[in-house]
Amino acid sequence: MAKTILVVDDSSSLRQVVGIALKGAGYDVIEACDGKDALGKLPGTKIHLIISDVNMPNMDGITFVKEVKKLPQHKFVPIIMLTTESQEAKKQEGQAAGAKAWVVKPFQPAQMLAAVSKLVLP
Repeated sequence: MAKTILVVDDSSSLRQVVGIALKGAGYDVIEACDGKDALGKLPGTKIHLIISDVNMPNMDGITFVKEVKKLPQHKFVPIIMLTTESQEAKKQEGQAAGAKAWVVKPFQPAQMLAAVSKLVLP
């Protein structure tokens, strides 16, 4: 059975690019346009990995990561931040919140897929 990855980004074109790369690698993809939308899609869904942007309207990526980590069912889901933010302080904030990896845009799909395959839950 395919593993499910939640892609959270306010850019539909970026969600599309990430989605194509993930589907090409055999994953199922659920898309959300911001942290609030993504939290609404979590209940009752088995998610194996989350890829999230940092800067989004309604709920930013770091707040979203903190919220996910409060949910018993999703507490251990690995999260990759995919963002234009490359400052060390932001990375540390993301890691403190619970993000496992930090991929800076523009990214190579192969680079992102390598991070995904390393982190995705069995």
